[in-house]
Amino acid sequence: MAVPLIEINDLSYAYPGSNRQAVSRVDLTIDKGSFVTLTGPSGCGKTTLCRCLNGLIPHFYGGKIKGTITVSGLSVLDHTIGELAEHVGFIFQNPENQLFALSVERDVAFGPENLALPREEIRERVEWAMKVTGVEGLRERSPYELSGGQQQRVAIASVLAMKPEILVLDEPTSSLDPLAAQNLFQAISELNARLGLTIVLVEHRLDLLSTLTDRVIVMDNGQVRMDGSPVEVFNSMEAQLMGIGVPKIVRLYHELGFRAEKPPLSVKDFAQYLRGLRND
Repeated sequence: MAVPLIEINDLSYAYPGSNRQAVSRVDLTIDKGSFVTLTGPSGCGKTTLCRCLNGLIPHFYGGKIKGTITVSGLSVLDHTIGELAEHVGFIFQNPENQLFALSVERDVAFGPENLALPREEIRERVEWAMKVTGVEGLRERSPYELSGGQQQRVAIASVLAMKPEILVLDEPTSSLDPLAAQNLFQAISELNARLGLTIVLVEHRLDLLSTLTDRVIVMDNGQVRMDGSPVEVFNSMEAQLMGIGVPKIVRLYHELGFRAEKPPLSVKDFAQYLRGLRND
């Protein structure tokens, strides 16, 4: 039976100086080991919701908050950002915002050092995190000499070195080309499968994610409007009317007049579907 790792009940929040609720009456449960994609129009509350998971809201941003948020058994409202950082790793949209050391290895070591771990354990964690993210060959390089995709992998490695249970990524591919974005999504998917990490990913590039994610949550005006499997969400008329980036292959499938409960989510799946029709 799946174990809820994140539980949000009746959450509402407004930033300081604003009467508008950035998120409003959100109820959400995310199970351990899930790969959840959070999407929706710009300004719908996705980033705000993610900031609630690691305590940036309300401990850093302030503001008015109502409801409860429990992450890894800890009440976000009652624990510090530092305490929550041992359970929730946060990857920002721009990796340069969290890379500051003179070498990749030093950046990856920063988190474990701040946990005051023994030197040998720090060394083991750094080596492990660089290996699983494929950046061990970059250890002596300055983060600012790397490509955008490499910087994102280093940012992920620096978070993984703290051994969190949850990885939250806020539009990590916004500055990457399609190939680099696809490679990053594949790396995240492998971390989910190999390490059992719970992934919460804010993203608009749904074409590249449709076959990797377990669940899609669509937000609009600070509320959760849709929540289901990729097939359920992308096949719905509501998702298309809301203007989210429904995968192009799903749109093509409907434009051609096909009607099935489970449309293909990738070009490969569509090709197999068409071959099946021809054989029939």
